[in-house]
Amino acid sequence: MNKTAAEARHLVLSMIAPLREFTNVEKVLCPPFPSLAALSGMLEGSGVGLGAQNMHWEEKGAFTGEVAPNMVKEFCRYVIIGHSERRAHFGETDENVNRKVRAAQKFDLVPIVCFGETLDQYDSGLTSEVVRRQINIGLAGTNPVLAARIVVAYEPVWAIGTGKASSGENANGVVAQVIRPALSDLFGSGAAQAIRVLYGGSVTAANASEFFTQPEIDGALVGGASLKADEFVAITKAAAR
Repeated sequence: MNKTAAEARHLVLSMIAPLREFTNVEKVLCPPFPSLAALSGMLEGSGVGLGAQNMHWEEKGAFTGEVAPNMVKEFCRYVIIGHSERRAHFGETDENVNRKVRAAQKFDLVPIVCFGETLDQYDSGLTSEVVRRQINIGLAGTNPVLAARIVVAYEPVWAIGTGKASSGENANGVVAQVIRPALSDLFGSGAAQAIRVLYGGSVTAANASEFFTQPEIDGALVGGASLKADEFVAITKAAAR
C-alpha cells in the first residue's frame, strides 16, 4: 500500500527507459488498484507487464470493496494471489487462494501464487509440511493444461520486510526439495519444471544475484526495493546477467 497514482506514474517514468534494455528478463509491476488504469497506458509497448496485488474470485455481486477478475483483466495480465500479508492481516486461507487461482485461469490471467512459512514454523522444522499443504490446497483442481503458466513465489514470511532474507542456498533447497516435488505430484514432472518459481523476501540489489544464480530459482518477487527506481533496475540487471 504505497504510492498514489501520481507518485506511481513518477516512479514508472524514472525506471521505464532503463528497464527496456533488459529484453531477456520478464518484468512486471504490481501497483495498488487505483494506479492500474494510469499505468496501463504508460506501460503499453514498453516490455514491462502490469499486475494487480489481489482480486476476488467472484465475477460480480454484493462484495463491496472487492475487485473482480474481469475488472483486473481490463488492465492487467498478471495478479498476485495469496501474498503473506493477505494471509496474515486479512485472514486469507488456502481455500480462498484456490478459488482465486481458478478464477485467474478462467479469465486468462497469469497468477503469481505465494507460499511460505512463518518464523515459528521455520524454527519448528515445519517448512516442508506447511509449504506442501499450501500448494496442495491452493492449486488443487486448477486447470492442468494451464499449469505451466502459473508462477509460484516462495516467500518465507520471516523474511518479508524484515531485512532478513533467506540465504540463496536455503531458498533453493526449499524449491528443489519441497516446491518442485509438490508441483510434480499435482501436474507431472514436465509441468513442474516449466512453472517458474520466484523468491520473495527482502530482495535487494545487493543480494539479488545470490538468488538468481541458484539453479531452481527463476526470479524474484520484489517488495520494498521496487519503490526505488535505481534498486529495481539494478535487481533486473542482476537477473539479466
